[in-house]
Amino acid sequence: MTPLYFILVLLVVGALFFAGKIIQLNKGRQQTEKEISGTQVHQIPSPGAVNQLTLLPLVDFHAADPSLKTEPGVSYLIKADDVTILMDCGFNKEKAHPSPLLHNMEKLGISLSDPDMVFFSHLHLDHVGGMTEQKTQTFSLSRGPVSLPDIPIYSPAPVTGSRWNPSANARVISDPTELKPGIFSIGTIPRYLFLMGRTLENALAIHVKGKGIVLIVGCGHQTIERIIDRAKALFDEPIHGIIGGLHYPVNGGRIMLGPVNIQRIVGSDTPPWQGIREADVENAIAAIQKVSPGIVALSPHDTSDWAIDRFRQAFGAAYVDVKVGQPIEI
Repeated sequence: MTPLYFILVLLVVGALFFAGKIIQLNKGRQQTEKEISGTQVHQIPSPGAVNQLTLLPLVDFHAADPSLKTEPGVSYLIKADDVTILMDCGFNKEKAHPSPLLHNMEKLGISLSDPDMVFFSHLHLDHVGGMTEQKTQTFSLSRGPVSLPDIPIYSPAPVTGSRWNPSANARVISDPTELKPGIFSIGTIPRYLFLMGRTLENALAIHVKGKGIVLIVGCGHQTIERIIDRAKALFDEPIHGIIGGLHYPVNGGRIMLGPVNIQRIVGSDTPPWQGIREADVENAIAAIQKVSPGIVALSPHDTSDWAIDRFRQAFGAAYVDVKVGQPIEI
């Protein structure tokens, strides 16, 4: 086989693969839109409430202290009155032990015995501890033996602990569910992403007494517009806060393959030449402004500095930075 012939074969195979992915994307989008339009959500009457809510980022891209480790992944420790939730467990991109999660927990004086439950927003690698975990539908808190207490684990899809932290299978939550008084999952909202395929993502909604609903989001693959629509369908109370990842790697990204912004491509349900655009950021800002929240805090793990600056400009005093080790108090 001559070099030219070999190159031509590679080009043809690549073109066929790419065309197949575009066909899958279009079909997946159609199926997802049909599923969402057919979903009925009933309002939760008189939801309970918590008096105090604090979110402490344990893993993210920026930190409040240089002694804390950062990465393009997410883990939050959420305290709602006397209930403590570990939401997601980071990326551990370097496959380290202790992981950035465990390192930061030790620095911040937090023990794995503190959480009362684990809540997974979705099962992408930057939320379950790595690519191996994403592929095997497991999660790892670190790449070494870790003892996780026997506490409830909630997930939008089947997942279990890896060999590093064996645990029972998680309870799959598809529908809106009250986890504890005043603490709710909003239920999964599907989206079909280029290369990543069908993605099920959930989010937390916590009702803070006298303020309203605080939405805590993992990556926002559902789109913030649909998250807000779901929250408004579930609750009569106002939306007071939106905290977490919304996936806007526009004009910059946290995960680059040479000059290619990977997050901009794989986090979109559009063809790669379109991806996530400035217009998507502006549309999200407009949708959030309509509910006039008292606090907006955007995770930098999947969002560029350019997009964060746009949010900071749009929401002024209501905007709060998300940094590892810096509590966000409601």
